[in-house]
Amino acid sequence: MLKSKSFVLLKMKFIKWQASIKQLQWLVWIAVLLIIFFSMLPEDGWKEAGLFTLINVTFYAIVIYGNISFLFPRLYERGYKVEYVGLALIFVAVAGLSRGFLVETIYNKYFAMKPEPITAGSFVNFIVAGLLTYLLSFIFRIAIAYFTLKQQSEKILAQKSQAELNLLKSQVQPHFLFNTLNNIYYEAYLEAPRTAKLIERLSDIMRYFVDESPKDEVSLQTEVQFIENYIALEKIRIRHETEINFVKDYNADARIPPMLLMTFVENVFKHGIDKSSSDNKIDISLIHQDGYLLFQTRNRIHENPAQVASHGFGIQNLRKRLGLLYETKFELNIEKTDQYFTAFLKVPLS
Repeated sequence: MLKSKSFVLLKMKFIKWQASIKQLQWLVWIAVLLIIFFSMLPEDGWKEAGLFTLINVTFYAIVIYGNISFLFPRLYERGYKVEYVGLALIFVAVAGLSRGFLVETIYNKYFAMKPEPITAGSFVNFIVAGLLTYLLSFIFRIAIAYFTLKQQSEKILAQKSQAELNLLKSQVQPHFLFNTLNNIYYEAYLEAPRTAKLIERLSDIMRYFVDESPKDEVSLQTEVQFIENYIALEKIRIRHETEINFVKDYNADARIPPMLLMTFVENVFKHGIDKSSSDNKIDISLIHQDGYLLFQTRNRIHENPAQVASHGFGIQNLRKRLGLLYETKFELNIEKTDQYFTAFLKVPLS
């Protein structure tokens, strides 16, 4: 049983293992070396076969990598085609002559019973063999490019699968929380319907952050619902009743970038409310007109020392975002008087 499990684990590791481009090249050269060695072994013996196999394989490697790693990328790919052809012919001739001289010299000195003369014909054969090897280098280069592209594609697919898995994992906890809030909502609904409604709004806001805010665009109806939920939750933090006028006239199917309007609404509740006062009034209008969205907030300026002053970072960031989204096709105006603070935004709708 233990041996069977070990075999399965070993098989799984073997399946997951993938050779790198360098490892594949080493496997190819080892295969070539073994083929040449065993083809020469019956007639020449292992010493002669081993030595000349090493010489031949080294020659093939020099010619192939000399082309695909040096001549081709540094000359041909940079537009020096005439220089490439000339140097390639010189390179093949020198490599072929060097190989021929080395092979003939070693053979005559160590293996030949009677030294054989070195003829011009034998050198021509070595040069022709070098030329054929040089042509083979292009096939070798194409094979390397193919396996490189294949591994890159597999890597991208693996990263995509991992990203999708991470996304699913990241959604587990929020959706668990949503389900828990829903259960609490049903329990609270029996005893305190108002509290249950607030729990439902909180759940909708959290769902918006998880499901909608990562998108490029959301429907205007979704954005308005998010704002209304936010307002409802903010109202429970205010001691006195606050008058909020929210005028809406829009096409629910129109689309805008998510969280585009929240900066204004947030600022209203952060800086436009005096929690110790019963005289708080907020005006919000959202109008869809002639292909544009007109959004405005207006609140009173209170003279409460405890009031937190706005440093305008939210508006500055919003202006930068609007510039990226709409370039110059938007209007953003901030007006401050002695009594009121007004923010106005005009953007095109898709």
